[in-house]
Amino acid sequence: MINYIIQVLLFQISFVLVYDLLLSKETFFSKNRWYLLSTAIISFVLPLIKLPSVKKAVPLEYTIMLPEVVLSPQNVIEKSSWYQSINYLDVLFVVGSFVFLLVFLTKVFRITRLIKGSEVVIKKDYRLVLLNGSTNAFSFFNYIFIGKDIPEDRKEKVIKHELVHCSQGHTVDLLFFELLRVVMWFNPMIYVYQNRVSLVHEYISDAEVSKETEKFKYIDNLLSDVFQVENISFINQFYKHSLIKKRIVMMTKKQSKKIKQLKYLLLVPILGSMLFYSSCSENQLGRTNSTKQIQKLYFGKVEYEETKNETYLDLAMSFNNEPLGKEVTLKELDANEEAEFLKFKTNFSKNKKGAEEKGNFYFKIYELNERKVVTIHMKGNYSRNPTDTDDVPFSRIDKAPTFPGCDEGDKACFNESMKNFVEKEFDMSLGNSLGLSAGKKRIYAVFKVDKTGEIVDLQVRAPHPDLKLHVLKMFEKLPKMVPGEEAGEVVRVGYTLPITLNITG
Repeated sequence: MINYIIQVLLFQISFVLVYDLLLSKETFFSKNRWYLLSTAIISFVLPLIKLPSVKKAVPLEYTIMLPEVVLSPQNVIEKSSWYQSINYLDVLFVVGSFVFLLVFLTKVFRITRLIKGSEVVIKKDYRLVLLNGSTNAFSFFNYIFIGKDIPEDRKEKVIKHELVHCSQGHTVDLLFFELLRVVMWFNPMIYVYQNRVSLVHEYISDAEVSKETEKFKYIDNLLSDVFQVENISFINQFYKHSLIKKRIVMMTKKQSKKIKQLKYLLLVPILGSMLFYSSCSENQLGRTNSTKQIQKLYFGKVEYEETKNETYLDLAMSFNNEPLGKEVTLKELDANEEAEFLKFKTNFSKNKKGAEEKGNFYFKIYELNERKVVTIHMKGNYSRNPTDTDDVPFSRIDKAPTFPGCDEGDKACFNESMKNFVEKEFDMSLGNSLGLSAGKKRIYAVFKVDKTGEIVDLQVRAPHPDLKLHVLKMFEKLPKMVPGEEAGEVVRVGYTLPITLNITG
């Protein structure tokens, strides 16, 4: 999401720069209006377009419900305080959008109140709202608001000016950007776009009215009119101090030559380069060099232990071909990661005395938890004819053990039922009452479902004896399972379940 927002912002900055440097001084007002509107929309669409010929082919992440049962966990079951699970950036985004939505609704309410509280004269193509004791002059859709205190000899030209706004739907443009402000209130370019479009609206209206009125007389009247200004961003106002000078300069400017319309063709290479940029792999765009962190040794997608070493890459061991995440190529590593990977690969291969060349293992790199993980895939053989003492890997079994209440062999339901069981039975207050240091504490429960469906060979590793005892007692409450089957025979199935506690101290 952050990458998408950054691309939108960069594209909008580029489009506005082109407009300010090349187009804003030309008298192609209608074309400039549509340029601003279309590029504002295109900047949101372009990052979503990925050209197959440009986008780097990346293997899809392959996900299974119970990925590591024999040597690694099924799922991490986190017990943490509610405030630790809150994404405060999301909260800030929602709160900001809510505030700007309230501001928008307040402006609409002000307009509605002005209509209901004022005299409205219905004309053929518009409605004239007469404001008591006011010199305001602005339009909103087909409503033209004009103060009764404006001299009668000036009202006619003001109405003509505002009628252009009404007939060309300028209010829709401003409302569009107003709604964008609600959704992307943190994007400064939305405000820049809205100001540029508002000025183009005035150029268009001035150009239309000056065709029927002597231009310099119109300018003199414009300079002599000092009206009040409503602070509402989505109305077209006749008089705005900051725009008067620019409007006069543009009215006195000679018409741009038609050949200068070729400037709009610059959009073609600009759009092409932006499309190329957005279609490239995200790993290649704006990627900074990695930093060293405490290295994790993974035993699956979830279970890991932290070492004392600070490295650029994490490590993992796998006895099957299941990927840990999105596969990463060597070209996608930065200089630090690549150097560390090549050094590790060389040293590991030397220690294994050519085992890689013999086909006993191979390396792959995945992206997991926002870090690159070097995975050593070990090639091993599993028996397809289990004996009474064989334990079958959960990921290879024909029919997995069934948790009571689940469909027969439903691994996903088994996984979810185990998670719900631990969340219900584990006493979280115990973790905070044992004087453990703050941070993540991991408990590993290794157990098997035997041929009768009973839980056997339960072993627990915990950072405190009381936690170990609690988990042992908790597992006594597990119901009897329906045993698993392999090749038509009932077999034992073993796996590891980690429980991660967040100790707040």
